[in-house]
Amino acid sequence: MHFVKDFLNDLKRKDHKPQLGGLDILKYIGPGLLVTVGFIDPGNWASNIAAGSHYGYTLLWMISLSTIMLIILQHNVAHLGIATGLCLAEAANLYTPKWISKPVLSTAVLASISTSLAEILGGAIALQMLFNIPIPIGALLVVIFVFIMLLSNSYRKMEKWIIAFVSIIGLSFIYELTLVHINWAEAGIGWVKPVIPEGSMVIVMSVLGAVVMPHNLFLHSEIIQSRKWNLENDKIIKKQLDYELFDTLLSMIVGWAINSAIILLAATVFFKSGIIVGELQEAKSILVPLLGNNASSIFAIALLFAGISSTITSGMAGGSIFAGIYGEPYDLKDIHSKIGVGISLVVALIIICLISNPFKGLIISQMILSIQLPFTIFLQLYLTSSQQVMGKYVNKKRTTFVLILVGSIVTLLNIKLLISFI
Repeated sequence: MHFVKDFLNDLKRKDHKPQLGGLDILKYIGPGLLVTVGFIDPGNWASNIAAGSHYGYTLLWMISLSTIMLIILQHNVAHLGIATGLCLAEAANLYTPKWISKPVLSTAVLASISTSLAEILGGAIALQMLFNIPIPIGALLVVIFVFIMLLSNSYRKMEKWIIAFVSIIGLSFIYELTLVHINWAEAGIGWVKPVIPEGSMVIVMSVLGAVVMPHNLFLHSEIIQSRKWNLENDKIIKKQLDYELFDTLLSMIVGWAINSAIILLAATVFFKSGIIVGELQEAKSILVPLLGNNASSIFAIALLFAGISSTITSGMAGGSIFAGIYGEPYDLKDIHSKIGVGISLVVALIIICLISNPFKGLIISQMILSIQLPFTIFLQLYLTSSQQVMGKYVNKKRTTFVLILVGSIVTLLNIKLLISFI
């Protein structure tokens, strides 16, 4: 890739400044990792544990397919943010007819609510495990804490620590693979062989929705601009695109490994023992081989941090989408961004107080994301394939073809889901 060559050439230059050298790439790393937090969230934990405990290694292929689609989509939407200086919601408002943009963005707000539901619920379940706090009260505490972080902007100081902590917990799942007996031959087949067992479509679609999340597409196009790059300089834009691809690939592969590890462990611990997980709290036993009797507390703490960090990103996405409906960028000093954050979090909180089965609620929330996903994908496809929007950075024909293929696969899976209900 060009960024490697550029980086090495920079090191060789005589006028190269040491203080900028090896750290140059770090200026471009971050947006992808923040997005990754969103798909190793409590909703993913629930979907992956359900997939592993119900069907063993069979649904690992869905993690592989979803991650490939995710890399393609996240890189493409980041490309939009870098080339235009607009997030996906702003671009939709500016370049598509209102009768298209408003309905699509409205469904994206609903997807953000569904995402927030999973994130808040995960945090509430964690508080129940740690302190025996009832789920509705725990959910309220999570929402209040996230509101304070967002409105005070203190999350900017904490986000690196949150990402690091969640990543360490995620890597602990991967490390645990060395402590349990995995049938790697079966797992290898599971990663590459598409199989949809009878009655599995809800879980299949929840895994898809948990990995390829509509709100993350809006979020990535927004936060990629946080570096405040010079959009007038073609060299800077080209370098951004190269480094962004590295950031996206690295981050999404880390997410693939963590999600795969959770399914592998659930398949080993639960499926082979004939145990079907009905509550997220039961999954604490996954960590027993690694952490012994402290597994419950460590699992709950990890779940709490995952819930809080991903609730922050879902709230940001809700604010970005709602502001975009009015043609505005995400800015919590602006009323529309505040309303968007409020809708995403408060409506999710109300729904949590009404549902009776939290684990099933997590699964269904992820399925809802997969249903909205085709609308966001085809919106993104239209915008990034438009010469008017992207200028000379418009999609190449092969990129457009791949995006159409991804959108078609997601649409067909949704049709299959609908048929399974009928």
